[in-house]
Amino acid sequence: MKIAMIGQKGIPSRAGGIEIHVEEISKRLACLGYEVEVYCRKNYCDMAPKNKKYCGTALKFTPFINTKHLDAITHTFTATIHALLSGCDIFHYHALGPSTLSFLPRIFGKKVVCTVHGLDWQRGKWGRLASAYLKFGEYAAAKFSHKLISVSKNLANYYKEKYGKDAVYIPNGVERPDMLKPLIIKEKYGLDYNEYILFLARIVPEKGAHYLIEAYKRADTDKKLVIAGGLSHSSDYGRQLEELSRDNENIIFTGFVRDRELAELYSNAYFYVLPSDVEGLPISLLEAMSYGCCCLVSDITENTDVIGTMGYSFEKSQVEDLSSKIDLLIKDKSKVENVRKRASAYILHKYNWDRIAVETKNIYKSLSKSGKKAERRLQGGGKSQNLN
Repeated sequence: MKIAMIGQKGIPSRAGGIEIHVEEISKRLACLGYEVEVYCRKNYCDMAPKNKKYCGTALKFTPFINTKHLDAITHTFTATIHALLSGCDIFHYHALGPSTLSFLPRIFGKKVVCTVHGLDWQRGKWGRLASAYLKFGEYAAAKFSHKLISVSKNLANYYKEKYGKDAVYIPNGVERPDMLKPLIIKEKYGLDYNEYILFLARIVPEKGAHYLIEAYKRADTDKKLVIAGGLSHSSDYGRQLEELSRDNENIIFTGFVRDRELAELYSNAYFYVLPSDVEGLPISLLEAMSYGCCCLVSDITENTDVIGTMGYSFEKSQVEDLSSKIDLLIKDKSKVENVRKRASAYILHKYNWDRIAVETKNIYKSLSKSGKKAERRLQGGGKSQNLN
């Protein structure tokens, strides 16, 4: 069975949670015997092998218009056409924007799966027209998919209540990491174990780094604040954050990080903060907890469902509350240490990529079986109707 993965920027990539999700399930599905084609955008895949093979998957590069509003949809269109021509059996769309075109494979009798990673129209970077388009993508995912997958229970409930559509809850996952000493980060940024607070995510407004910078400036601490992550199409928000931080030399911007540098940042942070307004299921939070980080998150359901009792929360978008929680964790080290001892084992058990890949495989198998039954009926395998 041939699977087309469509909607991600590409793999291997750490451009965002969707890319990590697609990479992890695709390579495992390949090991389970599936022929997996992952559609990629060249600009985001500088680590892609020259032979366009990666961990058993085939990387397919199709053209797109590289602008903020057009790159995803134009790439989704060319990827869908390519996958139709190459004979893919299942078209697996990721995110709302790409799901707007999920009707195309249906026209040709193909099976469609959509994974909803978040309600993207809620994100602050989109204007009115783009938000309306993403809302159509929300509808399309429910209307045109044979199977709908949600990475959070909250999203699954949303689809059931709004569209009467049953979404299969299959979360993101995380792998057991290696704990690393601060070698690269000490040389580049002067960072040592337990000497900094970490934010690591995409630098976009909905991730809430501006709340964190404001709260940090009010907090009573000499620990540094590290803002790690890559910018999206517009750098306006990045410039806004730099302006907020101009008068504080303890705020460090690393830009996009990966590999050992990424692992060192997680391994040596005093605690991790995710102050987001909107999430699906944040992979960066899963990763932080897998490293045994104490995590402080905004109190949106998508965050608090992850941490359970293994972390702390503050009122979403409330700088004063965030600042007071930072002060509390700085002053009371026992609260940090208590969580560190339990967070890693908890998260590695609950969010396991191997199990997630098997659950995705079961979705594909159910579609394959239903297709074979329909084919047998068309060939006369079912009971004939009495026309009298």
